[in-house]
Amino acid sequence: MPRWLVRVHRARYDGATMIEARTEQDAVVRMMDGEDPIAELSGLEIDSAVVQCGIGMLRHVELGYWNGDTYETHRIPEPVELVSLQGTIAAIDAERVIHLHVCVALRDGSTRGGHLFAGTVHNTAEIALRMPAGITLEREMEPNGLSALRPKTAS
Repeated sequence: MPRWLVRVHRARYDGATMIEARTEQDAVVRMMDGEDPIAELSGLEIDSAVVQCGIGMLRHVELGYWNGDTYETHRIPEPVELVSLQGTIAAIDAERVIHLHVCVALRDGSTRGGHLFAGTVHNTAEIALRMPAGITLEREMEPNGLSALRPKTAS
């Protein structure tokens, strides 16, 4: 039977409190209103993971679109539904890189998506992660300016 680790992580802002449950290969977190999802995922002390899914709400969202040379950014200040979130947590040198893509729904039902550069949890966010056994996720800078994923079988 898996050994569960459940801890309450005290955030540094707005009195928010993230809840985390974890096994050796899986983690599920619930983020609270006011938390920064990128900072909170970075603070989990997980070096390699696949962000499998996420739902909830965000506000002050900044999305990026890679046009082949640089990122174009788009801001959405009002609250939006987080209808899809996926990505990876990997290392580049000694730094943890949180690479997330989202699809968000606006009040009128229209959707927007792209690379998540910034956002604040609005009400709640629920995120599931998988830490693949025997695989490490690393990133390496490429000539085009992107940090490319380099999955490796752990030795």
